[in-house]
Amino acid sequence: MNHRIKPPRTPKTPVDIHRAAPAAAPAWPSYQGTSQFVGTSPSGRVTVYVDPTLGDQGLQNAQDLLNNADNIAAQNDAIFGTTGGAVSVIVFALGGATDGTGGADHLACDYVNGAAIEVDASFGSPARVSGLFEAELSECSMNGNLCGESTGEALSRWCATFVSNNALSDFATAPIWFADGTPDFVDQTDNTDQNADSTGCGMAFISWLLSQGHSLSQIAPVMVNLGDGGTLAQLYGNLTGDDPANAWTNFIDAINNLPNGVQNDDPFNGLPNALQKPEQIAANVRAVLVHASRPVAPTLCNPGSKRLLPPDKRLKKSKTA
Repeated sequence: MNHRIKPPRTPKTPVDIHRAAPAAAPAWPSYQGTSQFVGTSPSGRVTVYVDPTLGDQGLQNAQDLLNNADNIAAQNDAIFGTTGGAVSVIVFALGGATDGTGGADHLACDYVNGAAIEVDASFGSPARVSGLFEAELSECSMNGNLCGESTGEALSRWCATFVSNNALSDFATAPIWFADGTPDFVDQTDNTDQNADSTGCGMAFISWLLSQGHSLSQIAPVMVNLGDGGTLAQLYGNLTGDDPANAWTNFIDAINNLPNGVQNDDPFNGLPNALQKPEQIAANVRAVLVHASRPVAPTLCNPGSKRLLPPDKRLKKSKTA
């Protein structure tokens, strides 16, 4: 600029994956090498490529992502209550890393200008690749809203956390926000997706809302509708019916009552409440896969940095920028 399912496994029954290669790979945000076509998911929603220089481990990452792609897209649709468009994604050593810490990237928060997604390889860890993909896919579903904002960054990380079973725990920013004195990014939105304090505040705040029984599939559409100028306080007001002015006080009181402080991005253990009951999730997944071909209206936005990185790599990047 980051639900609770087990890491994807190769299905016992082979997935019917389209193998006809597109005429040409898309223009990627940064990747300049050869784009080896791996396949297109059965729904046609996700086309996967890989950097062939990564060898067998990189190809395995790409194949695992392809096998799980429609599942990720369906869960993403269930969160936002919309049906997303088609995207392409390439797995390569983003930032030179092959453990997922190179992060992920795309160009814009829509399915027109942001449909070419880059994710870092993570050898031996398909769940991390899935999480990185969802972090960018979820921003496309924001449809031009929350683009480059701290609120949108926190929401996308929560989507990634849910889809990947918290496989990106090393990307946590809430402990940094807590250690830096808990600055108030509830009453104000930070116009960047690169500040660990504002992102961390958003992560902890969404964790708190989830623990209060507000699902991710309730939170996401409200945040998108509030748009770039919306605040977490307004989100609280819309979900609870309480005065938004009470959001910060109630939230920080809850933070101060945590017995061990903030040690991860889900200090209130809200993740188990992220979506509906299992049978409701299954129904949503079936519904969105059936209607996967519904077109999405093009929306333009002013892209921010879009690069998802762990906190330590963000700090290094800012020092060398």
